[in-house]
Amino acid sequence: MSDTFDHIVIGGGAAGCVAASRLASEGGARVLLLEAGHSNRHPLLDMPPGIFKMINGSKFMRYHRTTPQAHLDGRAHDIPQGHVLGGGTSVNAQVYMRGRAADYDEWQEVLRGNNDAIGWGWDDVLPHFTGMENNNRLNNQYHGHAGPLLVSDPGHINEFSRWFVQVVQGLGEPFNPDFNDGNQRGVGFYQFMNRNGKRSSAAYAYLSPQENNPNLTVRLHSEVQRIIVENGRAVGVVYKDRSGRDHRVMVEGEIIVSAGALITPKLLMLSGLGAAADLADHGIECLVDLPGVGQNLIDHPEVPMTALANGPYGYFKQGVGWRMLRNGLQFKIFGSGPITSAGIEAGAFVNPTDPEAPPTIQAFCVPIVYLDRDALDAIKDDYGMTITTVLVKPKSRGEVRLASSDPSAMPLVSPNLLKHPDDMQAMIDGQRFFLRAFTEKPLADRLHGVVSPPLDDLSDEAMRTHCKRFVKTNYHPASTARMGADGDRMAVLDARLRVRGVEGLRVCDMSAVPNINAGNTTAPAMMLGDRCADLIMGRL
Repeated sequence: MSDTFDHIVIGGGAAGCVAASRLASEGGARVLLLEAGHSNRHPLLDMPPGIFKMINGSKFMRYHRTTPQAHLDGRAHDIPQGHVLGGGTSVNAQVYMRGRAADYDEWQEVLRGNNDAIGWGWDDVLPHFTGMENNNRLNNQYHGHAGPLLVSDPGHINEFSRWFVQVVQGLGEPFNPDFNDGNQRGVGFYQFMNRNGKRSSAAYAYLSPQENNPNLTVRLHSEVQRIIVENGRAVGVVYKDRSGRDHRVMVEGEIIVSAGALITPKLLMLSGLGAAADLADHGIECLVDLPGVGQNLIDHPEVPMTALANGPYGYFKQGVGWRMLRNGLQFKIFGSGPITSAGIEAGAFVNPTDPEAPPTIQAFCVPIVYLDRDALDAIKDDYGMTITTVLVKPKSRGEVRLASSDPSAMPLVSPNLLKHPDDMQAMIDGQRFFLRAFTEKPLADRLHGVVSPPLDDLSDEAMRTHCKRFVKTNYHPASTARMGADGDRMAVLDARLRVRGVEGLRVCDMSAVPNINAGNTTAPAMMLGDRCADLIMGRL
């Protein structure tokens, strides 16, 4: 005997929470949301700076180890992804970023060849962003103030963040008061998905208000094994619960796959939807030959640069000992202090080689020595700051493949960060630009010296070695089951997020995008969930 629902949403991340909530509340549908991870209700997840306690090891993260990357001299690295209700929105640094208007106009051009196309340009997606948003400062044509997602200015700004903003202005970049109005160039302070020191995740914003709605069923620790496809239609799923028992759940309406850009293609392939030859290698019957599944993996490559401070500046040791107690009391009594900050308050978008052209680099000012767990032994942990440079529109493409037909096996992930020579050169240009920030006042007066990369050799060869040693994910994998025009053999989806060749099946997460947006990807993922709900309810 099996359960039956109107719709099944696989994956309770940024997009899945939005789609499931709206289909149950506004659509009146019986919706089952299956999430493989844990509950999002945990004090460490709620506090903005909690990410720095979790990033190098947590049950709320799933760590995908890449295959050895030949162009990085055989180095492998981690791609952490949220393993919790709310997905990345429950564990990330909470930066609220949409991308630039041109990103979505580009999608529109890619999808123009669809017979049943809908608009994906900036003017089409902007109402979804503004409708979801509850901004604590802005209310205009680009921002909303009545939506469920709480978007706020930083609750606390560290002195390093202020000095960074001043320095980059001194390097010729304008101050940008709003990175989300379609024009990103400049330096300024980010906005964040939190309010009064508490995270506003997709789970809190969209699922919590529906806790007593009998239409919405949420099952945690439920790892989907495969989608059941019969006679060309998706009719159900098989999932494994926490105790290892298999369950079969059927659907009368649609199945929405929102498991993220690394797991969504794995699940499609396990269900017989992928490149026929690759599926045959694992003994999986090919139901629909879709060679684009798992291909076109895009991620934002990030390379950190670090300088040590000559005084007690930044957030070093603020989470331990007496400082932790002081900060906790300040937050408890006054609702203020470092605990209200995600730890990354300021950033910039620049084009180092042509300032008037679209930005090629996004920077984050991090008021600590910030390294991922692959590089923890490279630099002494001390008072200091890190500037990370991120390539916003990379040309490099990777892939996700099956390791085996065993659903419990992690997929093989090869992101190929900085493999394209243009990406490497753009990253080097970005590093050189922001290295200047360390050597200009007011930052220079507070720094003891740059420790990575060494300033005594900034040749292309030395910078290339540095980038290959430290490049990491910016946690934004995308495009592994992308939308595309009719006739594009590598397009897995049509413009309505429907999987080609299968009825009743859509993909609704960052797997679906034709190209990655410039900047953080959480807000675009939630926009996809919002539009997917409208598509299913017939509103688009």
